[in-house]
Amino acid sequence: MDLLAFLMRSADWPDKASAALLASDWKLGRVAKGAQIAQQGQPEACEFIILEGCAASRIYDPDGNAACVGLYVGPCVVTPNIARTREGTSLVSIEALTDTSVAHMDSDALTDLMIGFEPVRDWANGVLRAELARKSDREWCLAALGGADRLAWFREVYPGYEQIFVHSLIASFLGMTPVTLSRLRSNGGFA
Repeated sequence: MDLLAFLMRSADWPDKASAALLASDWKLGRVAKGAQIAQQGQPEACEFIILEGCAASRIYDPDGNAACVGLYVGPCVVTPNIARTREGTSLVSIEALTDTSVAHMDSDALTDLMIGFEPVRDWANGVLRAELARKSDREWCLAALGGADRLAWFREVYPGYEQIFVHSLIASFLGMTPVTLSRLRSNGGFA
């Protein structure tokens, strides 16, 4: 998808020229399947928009075990930098699961635009509010729901993702083993 067309999907823009102002500051690139968009423990100062393709965000422990904390299908905004970094270091690894078209922009440059231009501020604040709501919903799901209800929640909130992502990633995202997810899926989502 074209970056300007993606930005224009938001109601925060008073006109196309305002969205075009922001679109002109992003750099476009391709990330090959299996490559890292961001790497845990490495310096990270960018915001990302996935225009086409799929990616997953994972947190690795010292032994190399991973927990999936985000699934992305373009076009979408990746979790904002402020929520996935600490002191300029990435807390997560984001891997392209397909060949992926990515737009990226320095986070400080976006902040400067937000300060100087109200439509950019409104758009970026909307992105951050939506991400906080998604993260809160997932935390609630993991804390309050059993396996079958987690799967039902996932299917409602992320329709079609079962056909896009490998089930081991989905199981990790839902805080269960792949075997548990397989059993739930084979029972129609019921325990």
